[in-house]
Amino acid sequence: MSSTQGEVLVVGGGVIGTTSAFRLARAGWRVTLFDPAPGSGATWAAAGMIAPSAEVSPGEEDNFKLHRGALAAWRDVASDILDQTGATLDLFETGTLLVGYDASDRRLVDQFELVAKSFGVQPQHVTRVSHEALFESVSPRVHEGLLFNEDAWLDPDQAIELLTSANASLGVSVVRQQVLTATTSGDHVEVTTADATFRGDVGILATGARPLPHGVAEKVANTVRPVRGMTVRVQGVDRSALPTLRAYVRGRSFYMVSRPGGYCVLGASSDEQEELIVEVGELQRLLRDALDVVPSLESAAIVETRQGLRPASKDLAPFIETVDERWAWLSGHYRHGVTLAPLAAQEAQSFAQGLR
Repeated sequence: MSSTQGEVLVVGGGVIGTTSAFRLARAGWRVTLFDPAPGSGATWAAAGMIAPSAEVSPGEEDNFKLHRGALAAWRDVASDILDQTGATLDLFETGTLLVGYDASDRRLVDQFELVAKSFGVQPQHVTRVSHEALFESVSPRVHEGLLFNEDAWLDPDQAIELLTSANASLGVSVVRQQVLTATTSGDHVEVTTADATFRGDVGILATGARPLPHGVAEKVANTVRPVRGMTVRVQGVDRSALPTLRAYVRGRSFYMVSRPGGYCVLGASSDEQEELIVEVGELQRLLRDALDVVPSLESAAIVETRQGLRPASKDLAPFIETVDERWAWLSGHYRHGVTLAPLAAQEAQSFAQGLR
């Protein structure tokens, strides 16, 4: 690896900023990463699904095509982390089981199948008779579903931990302060914090749903809005060897990512709000849906709730915007930040490389 590329300033330490820093540092760039609390935004609340097939949505075929490359990109990141640190990033390629709780929900599953097939996805019809093991812990009123074999998941906490360790071994400097301004001056970029000014050759903005620093905020064409999401973590049901469970429950979407040892991440909630609070009604609905689909969660212990703000663009599509000749903004990943992080990092590297 060359160490003569130059200096990159990465603003934002979520999974996209941290992965971008890693890819850039591996390519020989000197990297400084700015975030007052790395990994504490939307990444902290994410369940970690890499599920292009089970997350298709009408009108988002371009997103789907992009998402299909995410798992391979994560495999590359895992390989590089192993090479750099000797540590293994676990990727669980277990697929997804999508079910409907009642008759109306099963019609939603049928509609989902039509959309998926229009995108070229061919889910497998499974039943309790044909694939009994797949329905372990699932309510006995659920008799059938769709199996998507291409989906996977990872633990975002582990990903951030290992990427941070790898970045440290590569000499990435982490400044735990908020960036107040980000500007371009001639052939370099500058950022200021409350305490200091930093210079670099290239700047990458990976601020998620947070406001951009002054200097670049006035130049961008895109906009993002924060969409609050909540996950509930419980201890008690181990489906980790089985597909991730997704369901429609009285018209609402539900998922459960089960990790080894019975630690489960339950979701999903989505509110057009910025305030990071847990509302009683939303929590009640999520837990009620969880108990209806997985009755054995009745005896599970609640570990914690987590909240984050997802950055949603106008068309819900991710983007890389060239702010000026030396700053690029990666955002709009909405609920797919973890999925798309390694692909966004590739775009960050391509942008930086294009300036050399």
